[in-house]
Amino acid sequence: MNEEISHLVERLNEAENEDQKTVFEQAIEELESTELALLLESLPLHQRLERWQQVPVEDRVDVLVAMRSEPRQTIIESFEESELQSLLSGLHAEDLIELAETLPESVIDTALGNMDASQRKHYQLSAQYDDERIGRYVDHELLILPRTARVRQAMRLIRKNLPEYTDCIYLIQRNGAFVGTVLVHKLYAADPLTPLIELCIDDPVTVSADNYLTDAAEKMEHSGLTALPVIDANQLLLGRITLRLALEITREEYESQLMATAGMDEDEDLFAPVIRSSKRRATWLGINLLTAFLASWSIDLFEGTLQQIVALAVLMPIVASMGGIAGSQTLTLIIRGIALGQISKGNFKPLLIKEVSVGILNGLLWALVIGVIAGIWFGSLSIGSVIAAAIVVNIIIAAFAGVVIPLVLDTLDIDPALSGSVILTTVTDVVGFVAFLGLGTFFLL
Repeated sequence: MNEEISHLVERLNEAENEDQKTVFEQAIEELESTELALLLESLPLHQRLERWQQVPVEDRVDVLVAMRSEPRQTIIESFEESELQSLLSGLHAEDLIELAETLPESVIDTALGNMDASQRKHYQLSAQYDDERIGRYVDHELLILPRTARVRQAMRLIRKNLPEYTDCIYLIQRNGAFVGTVLVHKLYAADPLTPLIELCIDDPVTVSADNYLTDAAEKMEHSGLTALPVIDANQLLLGRITLRLALEITREEYESQLMATAGMDEDEDLFAPVIRSSKRRATWLGINLLTAFLASWSIDLFEGTLQQIVALAVLMPIVASMGGIAGSQTLTLIIRGIALGQISKGNFKPLLIKEVSVGILNGLLWALVIGVIAGIWFGSLSIGSVIAAAIVVNIIIAAFAGVVIPLVLDTLDIDPALSGSVILTTVTDVVGFVAFLGLGTFFLL
């Protein structure tokens, strides 16, 4: 799909006026709404708005829902409020939940007013949960029957309507409380008069509406089913999480982690206005500048040493670089472990010992290699010994910091993927420079 989108973007940029319209018309016929959304996001703002006018009215809501929030906002802002209200009349609860953060309150109220009672109830229940909880995004297209139903009723329901990702029927009590899960394939071999309650699977897997999105997606991944029921604190059945939703959550989490390493948001528009993008990135650059000044200050403490021994200035980047790489390897491993729920107080100590042990082993190995090279290069056993000792110290500290920093940040409810690398880089730079120049001052002067 990525290659196809890239090819279409290239064709659109090469085409002129009417030819652009033709290329985009072909794209509309060939692409699904999610792919069309990605194509629009890939276009500069003026082209995006022009091509949006070609999207068929009946497909526009699906395309908007599929877009990231910031690119979607650029299109929504181009509408008059009356046009927007007309477009969004007849929305399903799930679509309105997805669009709500980019819509004016008046438009949301109008859309709710146009919904039937069941959809409005779905929206109100989902809106109780924040955007990190699965209860906000449940799918309401599921097969439900009362606990007293029999196989023949289930078969009639299936023939009437079989939503995508449906391999189960859910049984509920009169008050809507979840009772059990019946696998659809079991119905075909059962007597029509058999009560469904007798066919329920033992210990059905359910998802709490308060579960974080990633936890819910992980449950879905390991369930072996195409959907799982989502229940609230009172055991009421709210809806379901489908395999498709779980895959979307996993993809978005990956994008979020990737963008967070550069201090950016996964919803950032590829063609966001220059001023807006500059403001966002300025904060990250400012933080980096402060850490860079701290590293420079640590170097300045040994100005006299550097003036007398130029070799130390030449070799300094090696010490910082080796510590930085070693630390980032540990940091990445720990952040993944936190994301998967693999790390707790119970395994913190053995994990720390293991990573520090790896640091000691790698530190000694590469200290020997770098020390020999530096000693031969500058014809000085002392310089080789100093950089070797500094490498060992920095790689060990980097391993220690790579474990501790993300765990401390996670405890403080700060995303370690966002801030961990900046703090780690500062630690390895400062420790590396101080260790190297301090040892150089002590042994060489």
